[in-house]
Amino acid sequence: MKIFNSCCVLAFVLLLAQSQVSAQVTSGKITYERKTNLFKKFKNDNVKEWLKDEDKNKMDVFELYFNDTISVFKPQDSDLKEVNSWATNKNTVYENFKTNKQLSIKNFWGEKMLIEDSVPQRAWKITASKRSIAGYMCRKAIWYMNDTTPIYAWYTDDIVPSVGPESFCKLPGAILGLATEDGGVIYFAKSVETTKPDFKNIIPQKGKSKIYASAELKAKLEKDYGKNSWGKAMIRDLFSW
Repeated sequence: MKIFNSCCVLAFVLLLAQSQVSAQVTSGKITYERKTNLFKKFKNDNVKEWLKDEDKNKMDVFELYFNDTISVFKPQDSDLKEVNSWATNKNTVYENFKTNKQLSIKNFWGEKMLIEDSVPQRAWKITASKRSIAGYMCRKAIWYMNDTTPIYAWYTDDIVPSVGPESFCKLPGAILGLATEDGGVIYFAKSVETTKPDFKNIIPQKGKSKIYASAELKAKLEKDYGKNSWGKAMIRDLFSW
């Protein structure tokens, strides 16, 4: 009887492990909602004199398409008129896991800037804190931008590829939540679809545009616009993520 019970327990454990493995997501689409507190973003520019309190939180929606080889993070297409469209950046980020390369398309005063670099390496500190996002249990991780400013991420290993919003990745699974310490910018996944994306019309095309390295473009913009306070703020925002 003991042997029979042991076999039953072993069979149950193996069945449970198999179901957990089969439930893991390897490709799909994640829809994120980003909330930006404009009072916190423009806190040094007398923002309350020209921005109404009811408009302080700006919402943007993004889509992340991924499989085990590539990912594309992009703004969601919309025909709706956008309030304060100038107040936040809407970047597109393409990553190739095999080549470890990343192509970012950033918008600076209506001009598209292409940046190609290696995928960023960040020293994440994984914590024991957990929370549920979009139906997935996520673990909290912390990275210190410029060695001082904490950025919080919540990832799930139920979604296997190491992907996330903007350029954030390299955790043991997909990042479903991302936030600055003061809550000025917060990304949260609203839904996860387990599909196989067709990347033919999703991967951004380089075209004939000049492609910069991140440090090269930052140096150029600082030279051209870094003497003004608004220029410094725009450049800081452009390279925050």
